Amino acid sequence: MAKSKEKELATAEYLWLDGARPTQELRSKTRILSIEEASNLEDFPVWSFDGSSTWQAQGHDSDCGLRPVYFCKNPLRNTRGNHYLVMAEVCNSDGTPHKTNTRSILRELLKKAQGNDPWIGFEQEYTFFEYSRPMGWPDKGFPQAQGPFYCGVGIDRAFGRDIVEDHMELCRQAGLSFYGINAEVMPGQWEFQIGHRGVDGEHCDPLTISDQTWLARYLLKRAGEKFNAIVSFENKPIPGDWNGAGMHTNFSTMATRNKKTGLAAIHKAVKRLQENHQRHIHDYGEGLEKRLTGLHETCHIGEFKSGVSDRGASIRIPMQTSRSGHGHFEDRRPGANADPYRVSACLVETVCL
Repeated sequence: MAKSKEKELATAEYLWLDGARPTQELRSKTRILSIEEASNLEDFPVWSFDGSSTWQAQGHDSDCGLRPVYFCKNPLRNTRGNHYLVMAEVCNSDGTPHKTNTRSILRELLKKAQGNDPWIGFEQEYTFFEYSRPMGWPDKGFPQAQGPFYCGVGIDRAFGRDIVEDHMELCRQAGLSFYGINAEVMPGQWEFQIGHRGVDGEHCDPLTISDQTWLARYLLKRAGEKFNAIVSFENKPIPGDWNGAGMHTNFSTMATRNKKTGLAAIHKAVKRLQENHQRHIHDYGEGLEKRLTGLHETCHIGEFKSGVSDRGASIRIPMQTSRSGHGHFEDRRPGANADPYRVSACLVETVCL
């Protein structure tokens, strides 16, 4: 009698946000599943974890749940079988969203804003560290002044490129809407972008892009592990006359993308954003006051202004948007350590609702 074919097993790396304050961090753990190939979220079961070890529960009632909400291929495992990254929302034992579950807030807001069709994209800056010093910095003193490092080329100007290239390939293999990388102004600092690429079938809604940004952050940290590099999302990783790190956010709606209503809708959105400036600052990342000083391509945290091509503004209207009369605007206030779900929620609620 012929021997039956052994069923392939799959690995699922569950990712979630912990309860750390003031900045939530990623956690992950792996589960082996008896599935040949995942086709939908129902292939991944709800899984429990010890919330008392992640600042999300007390020891006497420690179980929290991980409810899968997004999955993609896991390029970190190239062994036999299928391997997945699974983004999960944290829920209480009764299935309701945990108080640290910022994604659920965005999810509910988007239900109310369906007719607006919001799109979002993130420009995530970060800094590589070797122990206590940014990568490429001398053991004592400082590197030369900022100027030659932005999009720089050469071992004296681009520090950590191997990690950046490795990370980009991981995101490409995972199928994320990853559309670019560049070295940033401060030596040892880089940026990646996730959002609209004009690819048929890709979704640019805030939930999808926020999920993917968290997944890209996870893959970046894993690439850093491989190269023994620390990835910092601090808003001002080095005090003094050095650029901070942000997460500039590109946002549009059906109205701003419409040729007939575009600029008028953008100006209306900017007015609403100005009225809610302080509330947004509260949700745009810890230590933001150290970055938004009015220097180093920022607007002061206590001020709000907008302008065409103005990188010293709170809201920048790109030159192409201004010329064509429709498109997106860029919110330059969010910090590098901001939660994409919370930033998305602020923009959706203010602009769309």
